[in-house]
Amino acid sequence: MKRWFISSCLFLAVLVPVRAEDKKSDEKKSRDKKVEAVTVPFETLKTGHMAVMITVNGKGPYRVIFDTGAPFSLLTNKVAKEAGLEPEKGGGISLFGMKGQCKVKKLEVGKAVLDNSSAMIMDHPTVKALGDAVGGLEGIIGFPVFARFKTTLNYQDKTLTFEPNGFEPPDVMESMMASVMSLVGNDKPAKQILSPSAQWGMVVTKKEGDDDNGVTIKEVMPGGAAELAGLKAGDRMLTMDGRWTDSVNDTYQASGLVKAGTPVKVVVKRDGKEKVLTVKPVSGL
Repeated sequence: MKRWFISSCLFLAVLVPVRAEDKKSDEKKSRDKKVEAVTVPFETLKTGHMAVMITVNGKGPYRVIFDTGAPFSLLTNKVAKEAGLEPEKGGGISLFGMKGQCKVKKLEVGKAVLDNSSAMIMDHPTVKALGDAVGGLEGIIGFPVFARFKTTLNYQDKTLTFEPNGFEPPDVMESMMASVMSLVGNDKPAKQILSPSAQWGMVVTKKEGDDDNGVTIKEVMPGGAAELAGLKAGDRMLTMDGRWTDSVNDTYQASGLVKAGTPVKVVVKRDGKEKVLTVKPVSGL
């Protein structure tokens, strides 16, 4: 994480940072003023997702999913090429065509303008599958975008209203990428027991080179929430509470967003058929 360091020179410590901060504050106020109370239309896809149109560095428009459950934004390799996006140094990983994290100089959702927002460059198989079903999709708009606004959804008019809230979201990809990179080079895939505040009672895994949707449930704890819901070892879990579980890290993130005692839908594939089960995770010790 980037940190601010205080100069040992009293003169610089008093004068320079204050002026820089004032300038930064003025620039932020000016930017926020441009996007105050901006209303944009959204489209409801037959899959139940919301889609909006965006431009990236002046290129587009591109149709993307607006997902308040996504911890990061995602843009396809096509958008990256057309908009001149380059992954940050050392940010490339060979997974689903992932090129790595980048900074988007200018991202526009209607008249709402975001400067220097972060995004992942990758062709996610689930986005492609959805795009094939509903027409072209070029990514997902997630936390780095909507966290900067108070967002109001009007389902009757099918509009989103964005009001800047002054919040600068942290870079959630840093911790997520560290988790992924920790698996690189290991002879055996690391297993993660899903044990955030809500206990699920299962272990999931995904073998290296497995690009299919979902993760495999490796183990179900006797008497746990997963077993009580009917989940079995060998099930392929596709979504949890409407969120994708295409990797162990995706699954861990999705499970952590569910409060203990809240029943949620889990979609699994068993014997070639999809099943929807309701799991009610319990409180941890």
